[in-house]
Amino acid sequence: MICVGIDVAKDKHDCIVLSSDGEILEDVFTIPNNAEGFETLLKTIDRCLRPDHTLRIGLEATGHYCYNILGFLLNKGLPTYVINPLHTNLYRKSLSLRKTKTDRIDARTIAMMLMSDVDLQSYTKTAYLNEELKTLTRYRFDKVRERAKLKTSVSRLVNILFPELEALVPTLHMVSVYALLSEFPGAVPIAGAHLTRLKSILYEASKGRYSREMAMEIREAARNSIAANMPAKSLELQHTIRMIRELNAEITDIEEAIRGVMEDIHSPITTIPGIGLSMGAMILAEIGDFSRFRSPDQILAYAGMSPSTHQSGNLALTGIYSHMEKRGSKYLRFALYNATKYVCLWDPVFSAYLAKKRAEGKHYNVAISHAAKKLVRVIYALEKSGEPYHG
Repeated sequence: MICVGIDVAKDKHDCIVLSSDGEILEDVFTIPNNAEGFETLLKTIDRCLRPDHTLRIGLEATGHYCYNILGFLLNKGLPTYVINPLHTNLYRKSLSLRKTKTDRIDARTIAMMLMSDVDLQSYTKTAYLNEELKTLTRYRFDKVRERAKLKTSVSRLVNILFPELEALVPTLHMVSVYALLSEFPGAVPIAGAHLTRLKSILYEASKGRYSREMAMEIREAARNSIAANMPAKSLELQHTIRMIRELNAEITDIEEAIRGVMEDIHSPITTIPGIGLSMGAMILAEIGDFSRFRSPDQILAYAGMSPSTHQSGNLALTGIYSHMEKRGSKYLRFALYNATKYVCLWDPVFSAYLAKKRAEGKHYNVAISHAAKKLVRVIYALEKSGEPYHG
């Protein structure tokens, strides 16, 4: 077996080639982080590799710095292993008591880990898709959170510029309301607007739902409004609505990309009633490879949803009056908790389970956390079997 260790950095990568006997076939050499350097690495590997040899290439997961060389190696069909830096650090310390760390030593350590009996799994297409999914779902999460803050700003500004409007519509965050406020940002400009123009905006934006009567009602409310006439706030409102529209378009694009990845994964998670594409994708992305977890309880611990343990002297409390640990992936915890609420609404089994916990006197949030644990067990079973949910 031929083992290639690569210590990844921003501008260059240090590499070494060892045989399974520990023989140095190519001592540590440095390649630049560019196409020429990648080809140099490939030629060096080809020179050391014989037809009867098997090949292992290892590199550390160093954030975005490893993506380019990893993609190159995968495109060449080479078996590549991405190793957690914590594992290489512990392995290096086990080899020597001296506190030495250099790029040359790191490259050698990675190659030696590949030769050892350390349980490593090669980077697969599934892992690549999972990384894509994690990037997309976290990006969407940030965009949705940003949009929520802007919607709060819209509510605040409308409360200043046209407080009566909120009582006239189901919600301020509607296409028709945004269209109206984009052109007439406040009660004062709406009060002076031509009725035909108001009716036209509302009719087109609502696709015929709102007609002349609604336009008249809104204008009458504007003329009797207690609103403040503040042009600066009106400008802020227009710009905020514009940013929300841009975020809506961006989120739609992200969701289309998520849909494409999910179609390649073929996960049964979305067969569970109440789990949509985005939330299901986020759960899968944060859990990653299900084979890493021996049981659903390990996933719960990874999400920080296991009960904390309190011990003092002879008193030990585990799961009794204890709180959720809230460690691990906050994204996974968020996705599981929110997905559970919808599953309990749409699936009779989970709905009955939530009602049972509530009947036991548990607070709603505590009951949802119990249902979330049940949901994790269901997801784990589905992913292991590949079968759709049957209730």
